[in-house]
Amino acid sequence: MSEEFYRMKRLPPYVIAEVNAMRAAARAAGEDIIDLGMGNPDLPPPDHVIAKLCEVAQKPSAHGYSQSMGIPGLRRAQANYYGRRFGVDLDPETEVVVTMGSKEGLASLATAITAPGDVVLAPNPSYPIHMFGFIIAGATIRSVPTTPDEHYWKSLERAMAFTVPRPSILVVGYPSNPTAETVDLAFYERLVAWAKENKVWVLSDLAYSELYYDGNPTPSILQVPGAKDVAVEFTSLSKTYSMAGWRIGFAVGNRQLISALKRVKSYLDYGAFTPIQAAACAALNGPQDIVQKNRELYHKRRDVMVEAFGRAGWEIPAPKASMFAWAPLPPALKDMGSLEFSKQLLTHAKVAVAAGVGYGEDGEGYVRIAMVENEQRLRQAARNIKQYLKSMGINTPAKGAA
Repeated sequence: MSEEFYRMKRLPPYVIAEVNAMRAAARAAGEDIIDLGMGNPDLPPPDHVIAKLCEVAQKPSAHGYSQSMGIPGLRRAQANYYGRRFGVDLDPETEVVVTMGSKEGLASLATAITAPGDVVLAPNPSYPIHMFGFIIAGATIRSVPTTPDEHYWKSLERAMAFTVPRPSILVVGYPSNPTAETVDLAFYERLVAWAKENKVWVLSDLAYSELYYDGNPTPSILQVPGAKDVAVEFTSLSKTYSMAGWRIGFAVGNRQLISALKRVKSYLDYGAFTPIQAAACAALNGPQDIVQKNRELYHKRRDVMVEAFGRAGWEIPAPKASMFAWAPLPPALKDMGSLEFSKQLLTHAKVAVAAGVGYGEDGEGYVRIAMVENEQRLRQAARNIKQYLKSMGINTPAKGAA
């Protein structure tokens, strides 16, 4: 009997889990850890969404099996959202499927459309499921950059010219997790044309669609005419409505890919708990002031974090979108590496961040900082970091105390 399993051998140790374990041990020991590591919203969902969950859960008929593709009302609500937000028409029956978060949707679609030996183009650094969902399914990953500049397009061309077999799938995710980079509609127009020319499916992760700042709404790839010929897009209620633990997301777009996803999911699950789906309808169909409120709150946190950390001696670029900042290590500590730096911050500054190397080898030299603590706690984190940097012999700039 073999004790080595094929897929387990293809999965490296989950780097992010190492710091998470240290954080959990420190908290268990009674230490006050400011957790900026996991992108776990600290805000509650809207009251009317929770009320709908409770209302439907009171019904005896609500506790049976649901539908793996999602209840009809929720699929219509998502189609209506795309119409309002992006001006995109979707057929709720053939172009929308409800997923248990965008992570499950991406993994299930990878299972549905990937054969062992297929080559998938995935950004590096990127959210782990963008790569490992396909590795688990048996594919080979060829990395492409995350930054959407001319180097990105040259990398795509090299991949198509020199990879055997030719790549059949490209994963994109903007606003990016972890780098918070964004793209405009012209990028997607070029991408759709490239995908059609090269006969490549495009899977777009738009989980942070509503967390954009400075008045620049994030576009959808499906806004490009003809995009549904080659693309599907994943979204989530996790960050928009602070419903991360509810595990509700969507895949929309190309009918062939949506059909394949539905078929695989029909074997794997019976869909999310019906009261949760009903509450998700309430989120999408009800008052949308929470969306603007959350956006403004994260925007304010971003500004506080960038300013306070800068005064502490750690300059961080202000992200244009998402709930994350992609922060280069302080120059004097760059040789330490992102994993060791994350451990040091946790141990000596009581601040948890995510090591950039956990998002791919090109993430080395950075850490991801999640804006999931309030402004007071962000300022406290800055003070702690200032003391840590001082202990490492790094003088902070003369801009006042953090």
